[in-house]
Amino acid sequence: MSREPAPLPRSLEEAIAFDSNGLVPAIARQHDSGEILMMAWMNRESLAATLASGQVTYWSRSRKGLWRKGERSGQTQVLKRLLVDCDGDTLLLEVDQAGVACHTGRRSCFYRALEGEGLVEVLPVTADPAELYPGGIPPEGSEP
Repeated sequence: MSREPAPLPRSLEEAIAFDSNGLVPAIARQHDSGEILMMAWMNRESLAATLASGQVTYWSRSRKGLWRKGERSGQTQVLKRLLVDCDGDTLLLEVDQAGVACHTGRRSCFYRALEGEGLVEVLPVTADPAELYPGGIPPEGSEP
């Protein structure tokens, strides 16, 4: 990702309400099933890189840099469609997810559901995180 991506299309730039840090939340959804996979942050640079390559690229707040989904794990996302919500403050990315989306080895990051007074895991681990991240598993809540 060393090349400078092209600027965003003007209509998209005008539609998105980036926050004071230049970020906008992006929700990834499997394009053919509607399954919600994850939420991450994008800035202008990551969005431009995504549009230029078709490979979804996010902004890592913890690393303060771009990260292409699957760059370490191989669990990539190909952008199929980009939607902007009515206020312009959230993006919905319809993607084709290869493998799992969550660093815990689950298909979706949304794997816990409130049942009664407690959280219950509703999705199984389908990929061993140690195999996805041979250099070390990212801590829970981090961006793989």
